[in-house]
Amino acid sequence: MKIFDSDTTRELMPFDRLIKALCLMFIEGCVVPTRHVHAVGPSHAPAGTVLIMPAWNDTYLGVKTVNIFPANAERGLSSLFSTYLLYDARTGAPVAQFDGNEITSRRTAAASALAASRVARPDASRLLVIGAGRVGQLIPQAYGAVLPIEEVSVWDRSEAQAGALVAELQSLGVRATIAARLDQAVAQADIVCCATLATTPVVQGAWLAEGSHLDLIGSFTPNMREADDACFAGARIYIDTEEALEKSGDLLGPISRGVFAPGDVEGTLASLCAQPTGSRPEGSRTVFKSVGTALEDLAAAILVYEAGHMTRIDTSSPPRVVIN
Repeated sequence: MKIFDSDTTRELMPFDRLIKALCLMFIEGCVVPTRHVHAVGPSHAPAGTVLIMPAWNDTYLGVKTVNIFPANAERGLSSLFSTYLLYDARTGAPVAQFDGNEITSRRTAAASALAASRVARPDASRLLVIGAGRVGQLIPQAYGAVLPIEEVSVWDRSEAQAGALVAELQSLGVRATIAARLDQAVAQADIVCCATLATTPVVQGAWLAEGSHLDLIGSFTPNMREADDACFAGARIYIDTEEALEKSGDLLGPISRGVFAPGDVEGTLASLCAQPTGSRPEGSRTVFKSVGTALEDLAAAILVYEAGHMTRIDTSSPPRVVIN
């Protein structure tokens, strides 16, 4: 069984290839059972939660395990650890192990870029990133692989964290700035990407420009929200999978208040990938909401594993950001 460490896992998933791999997997499909969620520790006070996310096709079987232990912060440890195991689906033999955090964060950013490549304006060049955490840091790279991004602005509740991402982007030759006022930054952006853990709306629909694209990554439980109801009113709405309608507070709230109905959702990533590009009506505002799927993990792991057989990667070089 091959072991792919963090650096190698990352280097074997350049965003242009990862986005194509995701699209192909959404077209071909795979089996994705409901994820398992288990409390770990005493029943009266569990120490953590383990998520088990399997998926398979005719060739490969993959299982991601995510361990979430909130009290780790007191020990100076990360609160989340994730691993990904890939098996031969014909024999059950293990073939590879990967850094699950790298798989998850990069496939999450790639899925958002994939959606934008299908529903955002093809000339969208001004990107606003809200949330400069692990996924938010990858958004400029991912979007730069599919759209002519020229300017990136960053907003985070921590100005220091926003500044660190801006400095990193500038060091790579990207025109990046800190967004001083969120309402103004949203109004000036062609694409607004939220990657936060917010439980109350961060973006208001009244701020969004006509024809803009809103990408919502963070709300993956019913109690989380990044966008207010007005963000969805009058917009063309897309989701990664039907599961988003069951999990995301960003969708469940507006649906319960009659802002839109589940039948108003115009497509999923599977339907978008199956259609030709360039069918977006002129001037329409779009929203994409994702909650993640084990299909994306499987596609990413297969890409890394198969690329590892063909390419020797020099992990001493920094990742390349392609932004026009």
